Amino acid sequence: MVLTTVSGREGIVTAPHWLAAEAGLAVLQDGGNAVEATVAVAACLAVVYPHMTGIGGDGFWVIHEPDGAVHGIHGCGGAAGAVSLEMYAGLEAVPFRGPLAANTVAGTISGWATALASAGGSLPMERLLRDAITHAEAGVAVTAGQAAIAAAKGPELRAQPGAYAATFEPEGRPLQAGDVLRQPVLAETLRRLCEEGLESFYSGPLAEDIAADLEALGSPVSAADLAAHAATRAEPLTTRIRDAQLWNSAPPTQGFASLLILALFDRLEASAADGFDHVHGLVEVTKQAFLLRDRHVGDPAFTGFDFQGLLDDAAALDALAAKIDPAGALAWPQPPQWGDTCWFGAADGEGRVVSAIQSTYFEFGSGLVLPRTGITWQNRGSSFRLAEHGWNALKPYRKPFHTLNPALARFDDGRVMAYGTMGGEGQPQTQAALFTRYARFGVDLQAAISAPRWLLGRTWGDQSTTLKLEDGFAPDLYAALEAAGHAVERVGPLTATMGHAGAIVRHADGRFDGATDPRSNGAVAAW
Repeated sequence: MVLTTVSGREGIVTAPHWLAAEAGLAVLQDGGNAVEATVAVAACLAVVYPHMTGIGGDGFWVIHEPDGAVHGIHGCGGAAGAVSLEMYAGLEAVPFRGPLAANTVAGTISGWATALASAGGSLPMERLLRDAITHAEAGVAVTAGQAAIAAAKGPELRAQPGAYAATFEPEGRPLQAGDVLRQPVLAETLRRLCEEGLESFYSGPLAEDIAADLEALGSPVSAADLAAHAATRAEPLTTRIRDAQLWNSAPPTQGFASLLILALFDRLEASAADGFDHVHGLVEVTKQAFLLRDRHVGDPAFTGFDFQGLLDDAAALDALAAKIDPAGALAWPQPPQWGDTCWFGAADGEGRVVSAIQSTYFEFGSGLVLPRTGITWQNRGSSFRLAEHGWNALKPYRKPFHTLNPALARFDDGRVMAYGTMGGEGQPQTQAALFTRYARFGVDLQAAISAPRWLLGRTWGDQSTTLKLEDGFAPDLYAALEAAGHAVERVGPLTATMGHAGAIVRHADGRFDGATDPRSNGAVAAW
């Protein structure tokens, strides 16, 4: 299926599942604003895309207001107060699955509440969560992508304590494409959020049920940890490139790396989209950005690095860009980052544009599905290092390093663009590919996402540091990259390995354009 850029005049939503996009558009059509639409999308994705996201995870927002102000929200939970290295004695790393992986508070719901508190909306929570509740109760058809992940990860997930098997394998086997997934317990939890308020996730009867399940399943996260949590209004990082101002989330996210990649590439020569100078240049600046990211990005309370200062320092950026060999590849043995995610965006007729992302980290998070609430709890804390000190070391209340980063740009001609993707290590790379295609080389928005992509680093389930490229580039590009020293690995046609990207653009005259990823089950909904 060939996708084309979708346009609208009143509002627009893009999401990696069509039902979520439709839910967001319906909120706009009922008089909601872009923030309210985004909450509806986020809730719907938690139901229809549970392998990628859920209310038991974290979320980040960057919002462009009608007056041009840009602000950010971190719905990001910290490690439990009870965590200690002794808890993980005998282990070389925090496990990826199970109770000890479920060691951080889930911040997604607090992010929704914080965004709504300043959005000036008028729709009740019952309306915003209506479609999510309907899909959770009545059921939704399982997608081919979800079925493939459920089959591949089933053995490790069904072994975890809790309600994973009862929820996602009700017939004693992984659900297959076209099967109906029903989540009545999660539907009831969403109703309780409407009735008791979003704050009930952290204090009150709902929080008590969540804490009781976590304790029974062996997670260190307690009722006190939930009650102590709050989302933060973290100022986004920003940088200037030719013809545009860019924003992305501040640490503990890798938004710094995404901005640094584009700031450095802005200093390089490249004549055409997807030519050698374009692909090689972005891969090489990615390496420079990741080297800094991996040394410094984490909980901002534990680093003294001046991220915004570097992004503002033209001389320092020039020096970093000068390290790029225009003809040769820097050796790249760095370990990959993991993670699977949902990015989504919305814009309304008032001029508000939202870039948002949420995740449970790995597919189905820790694998712990809470029996009383149907919530799948994240394993974001599995990224902590079991070390006394240093980068991302496990500490009580510390926030882990996050791959999540929602991007936003405002062009000098008045366009505002929200864009992003799932994909862990690939998020900054996919953002850079689609943004530079659209902004620097004038490629159509949908074509910029649909075109073949590349990824330096991991594939799903594999430790890999090769430069992976999809089919569809000019034949001589693969050879040229190999000749430059890249460890080229061809991965075939379009694949979800490259992420599920999306983008929306609000033009100065109020028109909207939107695009979704053919690698996903997504859609753009506009009117």
